[in-house]
Amino acid sequence: MAHAHRLDCEAAADCRFIVQSENEEEAVELTKTHMRDVHGQDYTDEELRSEHLKIV
Repeated sequence: MAHAHRLDCEAAADCRFIVQSENEEEAVELTKTHMRDVHGQDYTDEELRSEHLKIV
């Protein structure tokens, strides 16, 4: 069974954005775009991987 990479938006209590993908790069890129476009926050790939990425 393949592992999935999951990132949940924690920028705002009412934000329900969740991305889950077998492709880690895709999950990180989609989350970076969401954070920038919706919340005006920039994260590096490394910040997302080390602080927010979950393997499910």
